Amino acid sequence: MTKEELQEALPNFTDPALLEQILAKGQIMNLQAGKVMMEPGQFVKMVPIVLDGSIKISRMDNEGRELFLYYLDAGETCALSLTCCSASKPSEIKAVVEEDSTIIAIPITAIDQFSSEFKQWKDFVSNTYQSRFQEMLVALDAVAFKRMDERLMKYIVTKMKQHKTNELHTTHQEIANELTTSREVVSRLLKQLEKKKWIELGRNVIYIRDDFEELISK
Repeated sequence: MTKEELQEALPNFTDPALLEQILAKGQIMNLQAGKVMMEPGQFVKMVPIVLDGSIKISRMDNEGRELFLYYLDAGETCALSLTCCSASKPSEIKAVVEEDSTIIAIPITAIDQFSSEFKQWKDFVSNTYQSRFQEMLVALDAVAFKRMDERLMKYIVTKMKQHKTNELHTTHQEIANELTTSREVVSRLLKQLEKKKWIELGRNVIYIRDDFEELISK
């Protein structure tokens, strides 16, 4: 990858010296959908910056139940990975490649160097913490204050935007895991949406109307 290609993928970085260092210290990795990049308890050895694709970040409880936190899209990195790096603590999150992705992995040995030498990197880290904190508040509010049907509809909209498609290829159990509820509850709520003709259910696929987001906002 050239410096120009990297800048195109990471438009917030315009400092040529920083781009050169990212290329020199980072490792380009192509990851297939479904790959587990990080499990709770593992030590973070690198910080990923997504160049293309998306990565799902979630929390796991002791029983293996999953709470979705946020996605990493192109140009973004993981605030919780940065925190674990700086504190030398094991990971508290699970990171799974949502769709085929390309990342550049920055080793933890380079993080302090970038922070001390490049203002754009410090700004990038600061903005990452701020945006992820807001996203985690949204996730917390959803669990604490929203009904499950509202959370499910929000989940569908998020997935539509994430994948830029009206076809969600997933199972009811996978949705239940992300929403920390039971498969039976998810199936019942999806059937209700299908009766309204807002979605159509297939085998491990959900077909969604183009105006779904408009319908649920009424």
